[in-house]
Amino acid sequence: MQVPDIIIAIDGFSATGKSTLAKLIAETFSFLYLDSGALYRGVTLFAQENGYIDPDNTIHEAELKAALDAGLDLHFGLDGTYIGDRRIEKEIRTMEVSGQVSPIAAVPFVRAFVDGKLHEAGAKGRVVMDGRDIGTAVFPNAEVKIFVTARDEVRAQRRYDELKAKGENPDLQEVMKNLAERDYIDSHRETNPLRRAEDAYVMDNSEMTLHEEIVWTQGLLQGRFRILE
Repeated sequence: MQVPDIIIAIDGFSATGKSTLAKLIAETFSFLYLDSGALYRGVTLFAQENGYIDPDNTIHEAELKAALDAGLDLHFGLDGTYIGDRRIEKEIRTMEVSGQVSPIAAVPFVRAFVDGKLHEAGAKGRVVMDGRDIGTAVFPNAEVKIFVTARDEVRAQRRYDELKAKGENPDLQEVMKNLAERDYIDSHRETNPLRRAEDAYVMDNSEMTLHEEIVWTQGLLQGRFRILE
């Protein structure tokens, strides 16, 4: 199936499988996949390692802004996210980063920094991107917008299983607490809070397999662009 050179924006809460769906779409329809959350996690890791954020989530904004303005080389590589020539995929997926990424992502100048990176990467179209404000703020004119949902207990179990697979020893109740905290921060931040775009299609994937998700997406694209094959 030949899909036009469009931008597909995928939004939703944590652990709804946004990134997995976006990667499937990229693989199936030969799109470029951009993980906006990885950039926010990269800024969080950078802030942690350089003392710009305290354990109580106090952010030293002036120092962090100066560091970003000086030109933090945070970028996508062929096999993940990098700061300079250092691959940081493993470090940015830990509970330590997860616990502080939402406060960092709520800072307006951090969002502007990440948005600039995303606009640069998506300038040519044929891009699928997931996050929390892709369809409402980063690419409000995206041709296709999908808002992914799932039941809270399903999301918590998914994140728990993901962390276990990475060799960590998470506590399910702590994972649920972290998701609830991130949901609240993401939905109530002053700059570009998480919400469903009015023209977004909603996918509740609580009971869906990955195959069913991509079939659902294919049907959406066929109907949206009148693709017959």
